[in-house]
Amino acid sequence: MIDLRSDTVTRPDAAMRQAMMDADVGDDVYGEDPTINALEARVASLLGHEAGIFCPSGSLTNMLGVAALVAPGWELIAESQAHVLRAEAGGHAALAGVTSRTWVSPDGTFTAADALALMSRPRGYHQVGTAAVAVENTHNFGGGRIADIDELRTLRRETAAAGVAVHMDGARLLNACAATGISAEEYGRQADTVSLCLSKGLGAPVGSVLVGRADVIEKARLLRKRYGGAMRQAGILAAAGLYALDNHVAGLADDNAHARQLADALAAAREGIVDPETVETNIVFLDLSDQPVDAEQFAAQASERSVRVSVMGENSVRLVTHRDVSPDQIDTAAEVLTSLV
Repeated sequence: MIDLRSDTVTRPDAAMRQAMMDADVGDDVYGEDPTINALEARVASLLGHEAGIFCPSGSLTNMLGVAALVAPGWELIAESQAHVLRAEAGGHAALAGVTSRTWVSPDGTFTAADALALMSRPRGYHQVGTAAVAVENTHNFGGGRIADIDELRTLRRETAAAGVAVHMDGARLLNACAATGISAEEYGRQADTVSLCLSKGLGAPVGSVLVGRADVIEKARLLRKRYGGAMRQAGILAAAGLYALDNHVAGLADDNAHARQLADALAAAREGIVDPETVETNIVFLDLSDQPVDAEQFAAQASERSVRVSVMGENSVRLVTHRDVSPDQIDTAAEVLTSLV
């Protein structure tokens, strides 16, 4: 089975498992796990920030980042398909009391003007004020699109002047770095808090790191405890993240190239099903609106031919390339999927 549902399906290889087994550990609640401490410092430095906090999931690091910046009853604004609003079980509202409004980007690209036009200063005690803007880079449900660095710089400058914070959901940020050549530090400096996932293209079995100013991360550490996310000897998990950063970053460029290969093949097979020029990283969305089958039927047919894809809507499926899909398997997947369209 060639699994293109998500890059979260990656499995730790033997060397990563060995690194986990050999990890030096301690009690993280006491700040005494040396491997977690090393990972937090490593990711903070990578993204140009003072401090970091290791968590089991990207949903939790997003929750902590937003909650540390937005007081209950204040507002977070984001694109309408943002993961923080669409795919985190409503946690920001349910647990942190955060309200939200959205702008719409039909093609998944980010324009600072969209966010800046939506920002609101409270006028009287009855109106909600914008406390933070969330930007997703890369934008998962936007087709893996990369947030333009100049647009991010504009957002950072204008929000800082207005006293509004920026949270970056950088779950797949290193895929953007691989595609653009822009450093993670340069992207990271455009936000007050940044969440980086280790369990997607980097191939770790679990974990994300939130980074920001030291005082913001201390607040996040309190919130992590409150939400039940504090861990003890979790250095065995952090070791996988360190191994991934040391050994798996270069492979993200291959994942991006494989996604473009699939998009090119499908576009050649059926006009309108995907525009390869919109495939910037490792995510491909297929538009099946002119196909004789819907997304569920298409996914079932692909699965019968040993290729798994994600159903994202009535006429939309998603393909995500990753390190556990070999070049030969990409070729096979392309043959299967083009035969279906």
